[in-house]
Amino acid sequence: MAKVRDLTKGNIGKKLILFAIPMLLSSLVQQLYNTVDLIYAGNFLGKSASASIGASSLLITCLVGFFGGMSVGSGVVVSQIYGARDEEKLKKAVHNAVALCLAGGLLFMLLGVVFAPVYLRLINTPWELQAGAVSYLRIYMLSFPVLFLYNIGSGVLRALGDSRSPLAAQFAGGLVNVGMDYLFIRVFHDGVCGVAWATLFSQSVAAAITLYNLSRLPAPYRLHGREIRFEASILKEVIRIGVPAGCQSLVITLSNVIAQYFINSFGEDSIAAFTAYFKVELIIYLPIVAFGQSIMAFSGQCKGAEDYSRIRKGTEICLALSMLVAGLTSAAALRGGAVLFRIFNKEAAVIKAGLSIIRVSFPFYPIYCILQVVGDSLRGCGKVKQPMLIVMLNICIIRTLLLCVLVPLTGSLQGVAVTYPITWALTAVCMMGYYVIYHRNAERSVRFGLKETEAFIE
Repeated sequence: MAKVRDLTKGNIGKKLILFAIPMLLSSLVQQLYNTVDLIYAGNFLGKSASASIGASSLLITCLVGFFGGMSVGSGVVVSQIYGARDEEKLKKAVHNAVALCLAGGLLFMLLGVVFAPVYLRLINTPWELQAGAVSYLRIYMLSFPVLFLYNIGSGVLRALGDSRSPLAAQFAGGLVNVGMDYLFIRVFHDGVCGVAWATLFSQSVAAAITLYNLSRLPAPYRLHGREIRFEASILKEVIRIGVPAGCQSLVITLSNVIAQYFINSFGEDSIAAFTAYFKVELIIYLPIVAFGQSIMAFSGQCKGAEDYSRIRKGTEICLALSMLVAGLTSAAALRGGAVLFRIFNKEAAVIKAGLSIIRVSFPFYPIYCILQVVGDSLRGCGKVKQPMLIVMLNICIIRTLLLCVLVPLTGSLQGVAVTYPITWALTAVCMMGYYVIYHRNAERSVRFGLKETEAFIE
């Protein structure tokens, strides 16, 4: 049985740490089998296969990111209802979440299968790559219903305080992915399609385990197939929270595409250096994200219980823990930077460029904790529009303007790298400002028995 955990009571620090560790391990497993895909494609299929996969990567990233936002929406709604102890409404929310991922996954699957050739022509995919890229994208799109089932189902389980069951499902899916990669590529010689089939099978296993865990929830809100349906009021709330969260993911992807445009102007070594940088960065980034996801579930449950004081304490503890971890991992990465970069690229020029990047950005990573943890705390409280606008202003618009000014001014990669800590700091200040205003008014609303809108929280 999936183990539901009440985050509204007990030792805050202990609960957040125990919740965050499986989240971090789950992210590491995801990164590990993504890396295995790249290793198989790059070493056994050649650069044409890798390019065929790469041609679809931006579309897949955008679609998965957007539906990741819908997963946030479902998770926040479920956590708040659980915190409010409304078991009948919680039952409807669980079944609504499954209905959403089935309907959305099937819709995106059909659109992807039908329009894959059109999309690849629109982005000017080389003619010689189109056949392989179309086949890969169509097979990958077949996995979207089960991919969304895992993502949204896991979001529901985490909202109920269970971060271990999604880890087990992810781990099982990862093992299947590695085995299927070998089977389809080395045994069946299925080429680039084999990578996509491996993804489909591995995601199906993860989704099946997640559905099983949802069907083993406590009886009042356990998943039953015949009760999977949309509930209008709950769906409306999921969309209200999920769409801005999904749009924020798209905005961040767009900002990375713009940054890549400027990086590309410095040539092959710089491109390789930033590619390696984004891999090395995961050492610091993934623990921060794990703490952010933990505080989102924590805040959602406490918001349902209207315990704003506990949300504030939890956010402070989570922020302190994440900044401590970020400081330690940043220091370790700076000290061993050359060794880390050598794992991904042994070219001396690439390593030198990579080290120049991390010296600019890594010392400031504790600042990033503020925008991640505080932003996720707000999202857990159902406040997603404001964090989205803050991210859009700073991470996308201001970063783009800074790139346009600093890159020509410095004429070096440092001009790109320095935009990251600057925009992190600006985003953190804005996010913290809204957080203070929100909690001041939220606690006043509880004190005087007002609704949020009456307390001018918006």
